[in-house]
Amino acid sequence: MSLLSDQDHDFFRENGYVKVENVVPEPLCEAVISDIFDHTGRERDDPATWYDPPKGLDEQFSSAGMLEMYHRQSMWDVRQHPRLYQAFAELLEIERLWVSIDRVNMTPPSHEEHPDLDHGFVHWDVNLADVPRPVPQPHGVQGVVYLDDTSIEQGGFCCVPELFRDMDEAWLDDRIAARENPTKLPDSDLAEYEVEPIPGEQGDLVIWDRLCPHGNGRNLADEPRFAQYVLMYPQAFGDVERREQRIECWQQSEAPAGEPFPGDPRELEQETPPAALTPLGRKLLGLDPWDHWL
Repeated sequence: MSLLSDQDHDFFRENGYVKVENVVPEPLCEAVISDIFDHTGRERDDPATWYDPPKGLDEQFSSAGMLEMYHRQSMWDVRQHPRLYQAFAELLEIERLWVSIDRVNMTPPSHEEHPDLDHGFVHWDVNLADVPRPVPQPHGVQGVVYLDDTSIEQGGFCCVPELFRDMDEAWLDDRIAARENPTKLPDSDLAEYEVEPIPGEQGDLVIWDRLCPHGNGRNLADEPRFAQYVLMYPQAFGDVERREQRIECWQQSEAPAGEPFPGDPRELEQETPPAALTPLGRKLLGLDPWDHWL
């Protein structure tokens, strides 16, 4: 049975994002949340601990709620869940996919003493100056799993669909070339459009086009926001080096290489064996070929 309807595909093409409900089962989401508290040393029933940086680290490793946690078994169980794969495969209309190795987010409620955890931001995940012409659709995708129910006020995923609809090639040429940072949405543009928060329930998945401006909002609720970032993309045929890097990242339980992923200097995840993979998970990592899977 399909997860996405024709209306879902149309909505994604027009608005730059789509929410797919009830993709990841509750027990898998709860397992990731439990590991977040274990990883950080915080207590779920003690709000005073929600603002502490992960035990043994300083404030920089808790900025904007991002946590340097990548390889817990719970996270891999989400990544290799068949319904998650099905959602991306249906939207992209591609069966042979690789899954990202990304982080989690815990954003506690707004608190005046912790401004680093109390701000929203809207941006692109791509340098718009480098977007090829004609503009491909989609221009790559990103995704996030709601690990718990997330209300409008809770600082979850938000985006600017109206701006996405206006972003034709003339818009890119006229308004991006002269900017110093083509990945940031200036306040002057943001004032012209409405930033829409996208609430969701535990286990929902939001997939968005990288050309859709997006970000996180401020958490003005009473409970933390929990999320796991995950996306899938076509496997890189013939890219042996990239495949080997992904496998080594999993084997060593390390953060992916690159500036956005500083990694956890405590190396907690390296203290346990690599996460167990299902047959689907092995293909999503690149460990096994896709031949004869479907």
